[in-house]
Amino acid sequence: MAHSVFYRLVQLPWIAFVAYWLINSFKTRTTVRKESALSRYGVMLLLASGYALLFSERARIDGLGDSLVPRSSASAILGVVLTWLGIALAIWARYHLGQYWSARVTIKEDHQLIRSGPYAQLRHPIYSGILLATIGTALTIGEWGCLLGIVLVLTGFSLKAMKEENMLAEQFGGAFEEHRKHTGFLIPRFR
Repeated sequence: MAHSVFYRLVQLPWIAFVAYWLINSFKTRTTVRKESALSRYGVMLLLASGYALLFSERARIDGLGDSLVPRSSASAILGVVLTWLGIALAIWARYHLGQYWSARVTIKEDHQLIRSGPYAQLRHPIYSGILLATIGTALTIGEWGCLLGIVLVLTGFSLKAMKEENMLAEQFGGAFEEHRKHTGFLIPRFR
């Protein structure tokens, strides 16, 4: 019974996250350059597979539904807190990115290099926040399939972030290289 309460508590921020993304997806600038469809769908396959392992009971076959960590209130509470913090970071980052956000790797019309908010310490804070929320959710659920889900999501976001880095380096040159020196990839770098 208590486990289902914690599971509901990790679902709420994910629902808020999706709602925020949908509402704000219409408030973006025109795309002037984007990644290839093949590149995009490879990453999407990794992410979809990872989240299926995390949220779908049907994906928990052949031991993937077995407990990875002992179910306790302490681990579930920690998982809930990490999930909420991760989603908060992703929403905060999305707010600062504003009209330059896109679900795919793009350069927008009159694109600016964002260095405010979480972008002062992280180059990819949306991915960092989503990863933290993924880890929190996995800890709350506590099954082997969730660990595999984390690996797939981490791989997908790392590949996507590297593509973004290449595109941003081409677009902003030295300014992006300077930003790169003072910020972390997925883990914050404090000066």
